[in-house]
Amino acid sequence: MKKINLAITGCMGRMGQQLIKSVSKNKAFKVVSLTENKKIRKRISGIEPQINSYDAFKKAKVIIDFTVPKSTIQILRIAVKQKKRVVIGTTGFSKKEEKLIKNLSRKIPILKAGNMSLGVNLLMYLTEIASKSLSSNFLSKIYEVHHKHKIDYPSGTALMLGKGIADGKNKNLNSLIGKKYLNKKSFPYSKKINFNSIRKGEVIGEHEVRFSSGKEIIKLNHESFDRALYSEGALTAASWLMSKKAGLYSMRDLLNFK
Repeated sequence: MKKINLAITGCMGRMGQQLIKSVSKNKAFKVVSLTENKKIRKRISGIEPQINSYDAFKKAKVIIDFTVPKSTIQILRIAVKQKKRVVIGTTGFSKKEEKLIKNLSRKIPILKAGNMSLGVNLLMYLTEIASKSLSSNFLSKIYEVHHKHKIDYPSGTALMLGKGIADGKNKNLNSLIGKKYLNKKSFPYSKKINFNSIRKGEVIGEHEVRFSSGKEIIKLNHESFDRALYSEGALTAASWLMSKKAGLYSMRDLLNFK
């Protein structure tokens, strides 16, 4: 079987490094390009990292991107001109950037997910079912924990779960987002969805959705122990995307959750 030529952006970051490790154990891919936002004067797995550019991506069939929004948009603009497929694991996009990604997906296949884990995407699906099934007297809130280096909050995964709640109610997530707390020991329920984000240590990821009627509480949660969950999920996404036409896809499409 011919290997898929892969470019990994943000190769010095946590997920970039994890992707390199995962690809070394995956016979379906061949890394042909590594990029960073500045010049790196050393080879990684025999490849010299480059700055994001047309030249950097010309040999790649698909790009996996876990960087920051500004970098992702730059990469997508290049990918569109070169007709490359892109898997996006970056989070923290503005509404304007989200709209731009959607527009660019009309020209190339893009799979974008706030979390590449099978378990987390199943949690989102179950959250939507619970939200749809529970009456309006149940209030909801979302709690998440990540390592101290993570800047954006709530996390992309927490917002995914919020969307699960909103979709279950046939509402727009933006209309339901409540207060966004950081490092609070406790936080309240409200008629909207409140979020509490904890940043500590080297925690890979913990997420919990709670529904309360005041008489009972329903909890749905997920805990990650190994960052390889996300890199392996991203590789699965990259492989799946190879057969797709232009469009904006999610892990839900890949997993065929109805």
